[in-house]
Amino acid sequence: MTDSGSSSVVTDVSKLDASNPLYLHASDSSTFFIINIKLKGIENYNVWANSMLLALQVKNKIGFIDGTFLKSTNNDVLSRQWDKCNFVVLSWILNSIYEELHLGQVFSKLAIDVWKDLKETYDKVDGSVVFSLYQKINSLSQNGSSVSEYYHKLNTMWKQFDAMVQLPSCSCQASEKFNDFNHLIKLMQFLMGLDDAYQSVRTSLLTIDLLPTVKHAFSVVSREESHRNSSSGGSCSKTQPQNMSFVSKTN
Repeated sequence: MTDSGSSSVVTDVSKLDASNPLYLHASDSSTFFIINIKLKGIENYNVWANSMLLALQVKNKIGFIDGTFLKSTNNDVLSRQWDKCNFVVLSWILNSIYEELHLGQVFSKLAIDVWKDLKETYDKVDGSVVFSLYQKINSLSQNGSSVSEYYHKLNTMWKQFDAMVQLPSCSCQASEKFNDFNHLIKLMQFLMGLDDAYQSVRTSLLTIDLLPTVKHAFSVVSREESHRNSSSGGSCSKTQPQNMSFVSKTN
């Protein structure tokens, strides 16, 4: 843990540089929305928390919610600046949660207390939430959209699901086999949701000796899509000159 006054003799806030957690940019106001999603509850806590952590990391304010940057006890100027930064971070958190959650935290004074309370309350793996997300993943289909749009929707839900169930990340053999199985499931989900127009390329991907990764399969299908689009455009561009030639001969 770092004491905001123990490693600095700064007494003028204007002399703080951007590397100091106490530094506040002119745009860092309490009315600022640091992320564009709002915490609803258990169903989107992981997405919200990861988005908030990333945003606070960019702002160099993580220390105010994990307890690693303490309030100065020997410098009144830095102590007051710490209070200001704490309230700004607290406001950013409160601005990013729905009103019914906001009302339960509005009287809090420390950003770290609100962060811990929200985590203890909503960082839970609820079976119904996992079921709902997995159902959405398995029912998602391309449905006429571009291959890229379909893949990125699916990839977003995969990441949400992995974060929710906290898949093992060790390098042991059992973990590697499980991750291979997880990638296989994702490949099948991606291929199942493709439009029937890609039946032939789907079959070719499934019949090769070594099944491809999801990213490779996406790359192959995307190339097929590009080929179809260029072929379609090419046939249209050739139609007009042929018709003109026919008209010329007729005349």
